[in-house]
Amino acid sequence: MLIKALRIGLGQIIIFLDFITRPRKLKRSPQEQAQVESAAAGLALYQFRACPFCVKTRRTLHRLNVPMTLRDAKNDDAHRQELLEQGGKVQVPCLRIEDQGQVRWLYESKAIGAYLNERFAAQ
Repeated sequence: MLIKALRIGLGQIIIFLDFITRPRKLKRSPQEQAQVESAAAGLALYQFRACPFCVKTRRTLHRLNVPMTLRDAKNDDAHRQELLEQGGKVQVPCLRIEDQGQVRWLYESKAIGAYLNERFAAQ
């Protein structure tokens, strides 16, 4: 019980620190932002809210100004099951990439960050 309380407390601290130190969003023209939103429509991030690696990934999304569907794989059994059955394992963060009818699952915050930076960073 004490461990669970510590875990919850640390999770809340992580979320609070993320909130107060969040990076600025990348500024784009309305046309460029519409293109980013269209490109991000096939992406979904499976995550746990207080996971430090998920926070890192969400910070990258925020900095790059990429709106994305966030799926809670901890508290939503349907999303957890989808991650297990289609992605192969319950590991977060996991980016579901759907492109031209093909679905790919990308694990590891570092790999996800590299993919997002390559695809959405200002040129």
